[in-house]
Amino acid sequence: MADCPAGDPIADLTLGQLPVGGRLVLKCKKDWRDASVVAKFPEVIVLSVGSPSGHTYRVKRPAETLLLLEGSIPILGEGSWRPALVRYDIRW
Repeated sequence: MADCPAGDPIADLTLGQLPVGGRLVLKCKKDWRDASVVAKFPEVIVLSVGSPSGHTYRVKRPAETLLLLEGSIPILGEGSWRPALVRYDIRW
């Protein structure tokens, strides 16, 4: 996986292969957000997604969903994520 070009889907890297606690970048309706795997079931993965207000919410995605890699960052969604990444509390 280390020698794959950035942004290429890796056929053997699916959402179901990330461990509980694994981090990724998730495409939401209007922006991109940080997410982590909080529960794994045979067919469904539950993600905890951070929102700019400081709260979190959970979403479910199929375990066989393919991920993209940009360097070592797993990405769930398509498009350019860096310019649209949600800005969290800037005091920290």
